[in-house]
Amino acid sequence: MIQQDTDDYHKLFLQDIPLMDVRAPVEFDKGAFPNSQNIPILNDLQRESIGTRYKEQGQDAAIALGLELATPEIRKQRMMQWQQFIGAHPNGYLYCFRGGLRSRTTQAWLKEQGLDYPLIKGGYKAMRTYLLQQLEVSAQQLPFVILSGYTGSGKTRLLNKTRYQIDLEGLANHRGSAFGYDVHDFQPTQINWENQLSIACLKYRDNFPHAGVLLEDEGKRIGRNILPDSFINKMALSPTVFLDCELEQRVAIICDDYIDKNWPLYQQEHQELANEKFSSFVLDNLARIQKRLGGARYQKINSSFTCALNHLFATGESYLFAEGIRLLLLEYYDPMYQYQLQKKQSKILFQGTEPEILAWVEQHLKTMKP
Repeated sequence: MIQQDTDDYHKLFLQDIPLMDVRAPVEFDKGAFPNSQNIPILNDLQRESIGTRYKEQGQDAAIALGLELATPEIRKQRMMQWQQFIGAHPNGYLYCFRGGLRSRTTQAWLKEQGLDYPLIKGGYKAMRTYLLQQLEVSAQQLPFVILSGYTGSGKTRLLNKTRYQIDLEGLANHRGSAFGYDVHDFQPTQINWENQLSIACLKYRDNFPHAGVLLEDEGKRIGRNILPDSFINKMALSPTVFLDCELEQRVAIICDDYIDKNWPLYQQEHQELANEKFSSFVLDNLARIQKRLGGARYQKINSSFTCALNHLFATGESYLFAEGIRLLLLEYYDPMYQYQLQKKQSKILFQGTEPEILAWVEQHLKTMKP
């Protein structure tokens, strides 16, 4: 049975339908969807040339140039790539920016080879508009509960032990602190971040239509990604659960997350440059908060971390980082968090250890009104 062209964007995103994006690479790099693959009908230079021709001479002239640029060799190469995608994803769809000329040209070329492959009506622009609209709907409809707690309490660890959550930091690929980026320092573009967040919320609403959702306490920025105002405003007013965790346990969690798990990744990624790169990760990020730490406090922690790094490189042991981490918590992160808590007027629904909060979430979030 031949699939028909569709504008059922809800189904496309809920079911992770494979999408073949025939826009130019420069368009794809600015923004796309998690389940899409870029196999362009035009490269960046061709797209620019046709766009210029369209502005100067109109649509017919632009189409003529497009046909001229589509040499038999180029068509053969595109066709081979498209056929590979279709063979791997027979239930997928193709799209361009507006579901217009490029999509229909692709369909026509495929049809010449005996392949009927459906397109998405309205293309990227319509899907992007849909996701932005649904992001606002999610902010209105989902009952937020904010997971709060001091730095290093293991909030993300707790979050990922329950089904009633959306991991904002996971979607942003950043841990939400000065030391939050990973070995590749990769984050999605702002557009892709918004698309991924909207899809995650859509799926949550579909899977748990009557449940509240646990979100980690975040600022407006998670690394380079910015939360929508509708989310930030609602999170600020939403009730919280507070995670209790002893200081030494927090020190151990931070050392494990940022040192013990990161150091082998830097060794694997950077080989002989691993020491230099990991030192930069630790000390350069510390320098980013130097002004807020103050000169004497910064020098003290910098010296402690430098000593710990040298010991790590010589012995493979990370325990010397505990002193600097403890100082950062007691003299910087904890006072800052206490100040932020005083500014908030949200209600604390529950306070407890990780097992206690997990039990509370399982009981109270499965049925929760907005």
